[in-house]
Amino acid sequence: MASLICIVCPKGCHIEASKLENGEWDITGNSCKRGYNYAISELTHPTRMITSTVKVNYNDGEEHELVRCPVVTSSPIPKEKIFDVMNEINNASVDYPVMMHQVIIKNVFGLDVDIIATREIN
Repeated sequence: MASLICIVCPKGCHIEASKLENGEWDITGNSCKRGYNYAISELTHPTRMITSTVKVNYNDGEEHELVRCPVVTSSPIPKEKIFDVMNEINNASVDYPVMMHQVIIKNVFGLDVDIIATREIN
């Protein structure tokens, strides 16, 4: 049996989950269908969004206040790929100016997930 706290909404349901002999899941403690789906997803294939920053290249020789641009994954990635994706993000940079939602890394690690800018820098 696994114990989880649902993070889908602020309610934070305490969920108990176990897999039955027939392969079905016995899920209790959730107050909605989203909590049920979260528990199954978390136990079978957990995913996470990543937020981070990348270096901004100004290429003008001057100092600038914003030297890093915030980025986020376009969709959740498998939990076991977090460190690989973070290494790619840490080695990436973007040339000034940066547009909101600009793709910084396309299809990172073949996951069909992009790393996108969450701030405009111009």
